[in-house]
Amino acid sequence: MPLIEFREALNQAMCEEMERDETIFLMGEEVGLYNGAYKVSRGMLERFGPKRVIDSPITENSFVGLGVGAANVGLRPIIEVMTFNFAILALDQIINNAAKMRYMSGGQLKTPMVIRGPGGAARQLSCQHSQAIESFFVHTPGLIVVMPSTPYDAKGLLKSSIRDDNPVIFIESEVMYGMKGEVPEEEYLIPLGVSNKVRDGSDCTLVSYSKMIHLCQDAAKQLAGEGIECDIIDLRTLRPLDLEPVYESVAKTHRVVIVQEAWPMCGVASEVAFRITEDLFDELDAPPARVTAEDIPRPYAKNLEEACAVQPDKIIHAVKKVCYLAE
Repeated sequence: MPLIEFREALNQAMCEEMERDETIFLMGEEVGLYNGAYKVSRGMLERFGPKRVIDSPITENSFVGLGVGAANVGLRPIIEVMTFNFAILALDQIINNAAKMRYMSGGQLKTPMVIRGPGGAARQLSCQHSQAIESFFVHTPGLIVVMPSTPYDAKGLLKSSIRDDNPVIFIESEVMYGMKGEVPEEEYLIPLGVSNKVRDGSDCTLVSYSKMIHLCQDAAKQLAGEGIECDIIDLRTLRPLDLEPVYESVAKTHRVVIVQEAWPMCGVASEVAFRITEDLFDELDAPPARVTAEDIPRPYAKNLEEACAVQPDKIIHAVKKVCYLAE
């Protein structure tokens, strides 16, 4: 099975779908001549031409709105935002138009579009370019929200997202674009709204998504050296949210730690913790714990940024706390 980068898996997904369906096009800042800000669309302009790989002005609200209109009349746009920090400028189009058109038209209009690009922090980009704002979209009925953690998942989930008749927010990670993983040469799809167990353990359940999965795996390896074994569940899709694998795991381990890159207030971790408490209260031997970024704008200084961010040692401490091995 070929070993390819995360960015190449996304590129393959888009190219395969554009070959299959002529109504699909890609639009965004620098997606054409520059091959994408993170080279995700490398070679696509030459392959599909300027009518289907379209460089946009620096006007997120406008080109996302164009995508909504195109989707409403039968096309299937893929809209790349250079970073989801910039998608804040298009929240009116995403939340008031893309998410609501099907409902407001009584099902007469569909909005089959994907809005994709990097979210969360990279390294020393400071507070305006380091935000993990997936909760903005998860909070909104009418949107599907996907956050893959591996090249394999990225390709299979993006292909499913492009084929879906609803607007999909597809959030990647800048620091994972160069990550390599095995991706089959034959076509495959991963269904939206299905979580995945990525590690078996009996002492505690770790629940996360996107690049935080890899920090959970690092923490789990260190914990295993101390005799503490963790299940790890990758949510993959945040809306709709598949918690059945989480429930099965918590019923086995009786302890859970939810890890997210975002701020603590009103985050995905809060929702997961509430649902576990509501539905599996009698299975819990300790209250659910969360590991999140600190509740401040992300600093630029390297030492302060590291202190603010989720780190494996913070996950390890949370696991030990729910196991009553730490204060």
